[in-house]
Amino acid sequence: MNASQVPTSNWWSKLKLSAQSFLGLTSQFQTTASPALQCSPSALSPFLPSHATIISAVSIAANGTWTQPSPPFPKAATGLPALCAVTVNVISSPTSSFNFGLFLPDEWNLRFMGSGNGGFGGGINWNDMETHALSGFASMSTDTGHVSAVPDASWALNNPETQIDWGHRAMHNSVKLSKLITQKYYSAKIKYSYFSACSTGGRQGFKSIQKYPSDFDGIVSAAPAWWTSHLQPWHLAVSLWNLPLDSPHHIPGSLFKVIAEEAIRQCDPQDGVLDGIISNPRACIFRPETLLCTPTSKPGTCLTLPQLKTLDKIQSPWIDTNATFLFPSLSLGSETEFGRAMNLDSGHPSPMGTVWLSNFLLNHSSSTASSYNWAENFDLATVQLGDELNPGEANADDFDITPLADRGGKVIHYHGYSDGLIPAEASIYLHNQILRTLIPKGLSRPISSFYKLYMIPGLQHCRGSTGDAPWYIAGGGQPASLGATVKSVPGYEDARHDVVLALMRWVEEGIEPEEIVATKFVDDDVEKGVRRQRPVCVYPKHAKWDGVGDQDLEGSWACVDLY
Repeated sequence: MNASQVPTSNWWSKLKLSAQSFLGLTSQFQTTASPALQCSPSALSPFLPSHATIISAVSIAANGTWTQPSPPFPKAATGLPALCAVTVNVISSPTSSFNFGLFLPDEWNLRFMGSGNGGFGGGINWNDMETHALSGFASMSTDTGHVSAVPDASWALNNPETQIDWGHRAMHNSVKLSKLITQKYYSAKIKYSYFSACSTGGRQGFKSIQKYPSDFDGIVSAAPAWWTSHLQPWHLAVSLWNLPLDSPHHIPGSLFKVIAEEAIRQCDPQDGVLDGIISNPRACIFRPETLLCTPTSKPGTCLTLPQLKTLDKIQSPWIDTNATFLFPSLSLGSETEFGRAMNLDSGHPSPMGTVWLSNFLLNHSSSTASSYNWAENFDLATVQLGDELNPGEANADDFDITPLADRGGKVIHYHGYSDGLIPAEASIYLHNQILRTLIPKGLSRPISSFYKLYMIPGLQHCRGSTGDAPWYIAGGGQPASLGATVKSVPGYEDARHDVVLALMRWVEEGIEPEEIVATKFVDDDVEKGVRRQRPVCVYPKHAKWDGVGDQDLEGSWACVDLY
């Protein structure tokens, strides 16, 4: 189904139905408040504590632009609604401080929305804040105490207080102060508070659930980097397995595309539809031997036996001495992004592993880090040291999330099966640990009444997908990736297609989300229309085609337990 194949009348009727549904089921979302104070430092400063300082408070006219770039978020926020843009500095300890930004729209929906960060990057996520401001939220993001690119953790060296800011403190205190400013600015109470983010942002969401359960009423956590003390060493381990470059077992980055194509060839048919999408990687029995080179194989199209052994390690859980489980494996279908993102042909281990170990854990000077022999010195004891120290208290591994549930909070957790940076299996492992913690408690309500996991076939890390797999549900970072002024799901602004609206309806109306419909726009361009839609099911269910209807229409699929 491409844009030219969708009848105009059908598209228009769907658009009208979607709008009517949205307005009908969320009429209370339209309640608005207007500013009661001026947008100025002098108006906003008096009620702040002494350790917080308004850096700027600027009125932005409708369709205006706000530019305060940082390495992770270099794009200006353009096409803004009329709002007040606030930046605040907060002293968090005698040796650290952080900044946060706050967008306060002139037409406020009485709700608060927090946004997150990525990797080790430091910067205010003005782009996600704009997405939420366009929908009427007072929206906030923090730089977590530093400014750096995603793979740069040099700021953490011998800097434990800033590590704590990054780990959790900056987010929590930014939320507290942002809420204070918001309620004073409008002279009205916040009705509901939400959070939506991916990757490190997903970790921030789970950390808030576990350590500060009163901060939010509902959280969307995507591809969470929740197990920092194992995820970052895993990045190092998988890259070391594939080094050195001149070894027989090294797999060049280009071959991971070949591996991905073979995985799709073998696993795509399992759902009865040949569409380039692996619906359930866990259900596929992958035979890597089909990739072995023969005397007639063309160079660059196959793997040698030593290379196949490396692939076996990468596609298996990381198990170390005495059968110690350390981290889950990549899912089938994630090989393309893994090969592209891991810098496999550089001859060096992944910086997402080395910079965390050097700057957070081992306190290497720059000269020590550059000469450190990871192949000789990295072992199980290093991972165990990370568990013991837990730098920045970053791990979000307290699996008892009932304190949030006890106050009516809800969690939507999702991950893409084709994620090549944070294995999708890490979210399934987290989900299982939550269940193993909560089931023995004998709760009076089902866990699914406050926590749901969705695994999205084809979704890569946070955004984008393999082939034409539907991936867009308006989660953290997704709308901004399609355009500065994109909000919700264009043409489908309802709780079936938009994960934030699904969360809001769950929190505010008590209506549990079942499947969430993922959308793929043609060439990921909203203006070109919808290419394909498909339901994403509550784990462990998966979408199955009915065998009759149009395979590109979500109504032709249903969530089932088994194929």
